[in-house]
Amino acid sequence: MIRNLFLAGVVALGLSSCGQSAPSRPPCPAGKVCLQYGNVSEPQTLDPQLSTGTWEDRIQSDLLIGLSQSDPEGKPIPGMAERWDISPDGLVWTFHLREAKWSDGVPVTAEDFVYSFRRLLDPKTGSEYASVFYLVKGARAVNEGKAPLESLAVTALDARTLRVELNHPAPYLIELAKHHTMYPVPKHVVERWGADWIKPEHFVGNGPYILKEVRLGNYVRSVKNPLFWNAATVCIDEVYYYPTSDSISAERRIARGELDVNADIQSNRIAFLRTKMPEFVRTNTYLGVTYIAFNNNPKTGFAAFRDRRVRQALTMAIDREFIAKKLLRGGQVPAMTFTPPGVANYTGTKPPYWAAWPLARRQAEARRLLAQAGYGPRRPLKLEIKHRNTPDPMLFMPAVQSDWKEIGVEVTLAQQEVQIAYADYRARAFQVADAAWIADYNDPTSFLDLQRSFYGPQNYGDYNNPEYDRLMALADNEPDVTRRAAYMAEAEHLMLEDAPVAPVYFSVNKNLVRPEITGWVDNLLDHHRTRWLCMKPLAR
Repeated sequence: MIRNLFLAGVVALGLSSCGQSAPSRPPCPAGKVCLQYGNVSEPQTLDPQLSTGTWEDRIQSDLLIGLSQSDPEGKPIPGMAERWDISPDGLVWTFHLREAKWSDGVPVTAEDFVYSFRRLLDPKTGSEYASVFYLVKGARAVNEGKAPLESLAVTALDARTLRVELNHPAPYLIELAKHHTMYPVPKHVVERWGADWIKPEHFVGNGPYILKEVRLGNYVRSVKNPLFWNAATVCIDEVYYYPTSDSISAERRIARGELDVNADIQSNRIAFLRTKMPEFVRTNTYLGVTYIAFNNNPKTGFAAFRDRRVRQALTMAIDREFIAKKLLRGGQVPAMTFTPPGVANYTGTKPPYWAAWPLARRQAEARRLLAQAGYGPRRPLKLEIKHRNTPDPMLFMPAVQSDWKEIGVEVTLAQQEVQIAYADYRARAFQVADAAWIADYNDPTSFLDLQRSFYGPQNYGDYNNPEYDRLMALADNEPDVTRRAAYMAEAEHLMLEDAPVAPVYFSVNKNLVRPEITGWVDNLLDHHRTRWLCMKPLAR
């Protein structure tokens, strides 16, 4: 069933061929600059209100631009909004839009944003990211089907003025406004074609590129949009995005000049590649965490996880030092908390009580907790971990399996394609899930909101603690930055003690980039929008 859902998404993209092998490097039109981009995974959709993956956002960010956008350093700068005003209480934002056109020549208006945000919250859309917009007045009631779409507090004051009213101050709104969920979609096109609007023959965008071609298992191709408001500054004329789940094969394609960029490196190969092709390796601190989620859904959850002692035992028994520093060796940092260091507006939280213990003591305590919960040699705990088939999970999941075997737990591993794995996580079709989260915007709520009881599909373990929700609500409504951070720190510590998830390591972003690429700036969010890049002729 999950595979059928995936294929349905692929059909919605208008994919025109299946399983074709990519040419070594497609011909580039004379006088043009063409970029070949290894994008890790196949996009399930390019609809910004439905997509969830970074591999999808890399493509979408070429095609659509929200109220703000990422500059070469990943920082927010004006996008469709040239400027904005904020009321003294921080609750009303007024965005003044630039004069711009969709790629079919129709003007982009504030009404397109109203339509898009209503569409995001409409329960019929089924957006898994809808809850990220709950800070807007009326959003949650609309999304839960308790209020009409028109009650959402987003208003077009005129064709180029948009007003957004919030439930609480959100100084990070400009960061959030560059996220794909807040990209506008063309009302006149979506209303005409429905779900088929994202097919290349129908797609209309307001970004620097136009979707031209999508081929399953091969590539997505976009071309420069002559109607983009700043088209004169866009250097690259065509972009090919390829699924490259096999990162070692992608290395070879980079070396042969078939790819110009690949958006991942197998971590334990970074040191080798620094000696083999040092000018290609680009790594940087990343606002991301890799973690394990325990399915505690009241209906589909794994019964053993209803006992907090079991979750705590599994969490404390993981040898994070070995995984990060000896196995992966890519600069990852062992994670005892969920929010990475360096996130804006936060100084972190107190880790769980066992965090400073040596591994042997943690293992002994884990065995004791499991015994208290009724598990031991005569009745071992047996479970399955579903994990992604990307390079790093393939490396560290056997290590987790071994760690849990040391405390008497019998573990099987189930490897899946990335899209299939996350579809199962969202459907709660798992016992234990390997997952990663990359900040949508630079604020601790981008991480801590995931564990709020109402957050929906992305709260994979269905953590539900009213005290956690209460503390996060206090943080939402606290204007003092220090007190706000204190509420979030208390909430995070509470969650870590409850152990609905087991943080494993904080990420680094890892790219192979040919030295001929110019304009590439390593940054915390790993945003490298094509509009800022250019390319010298390839060295042969």
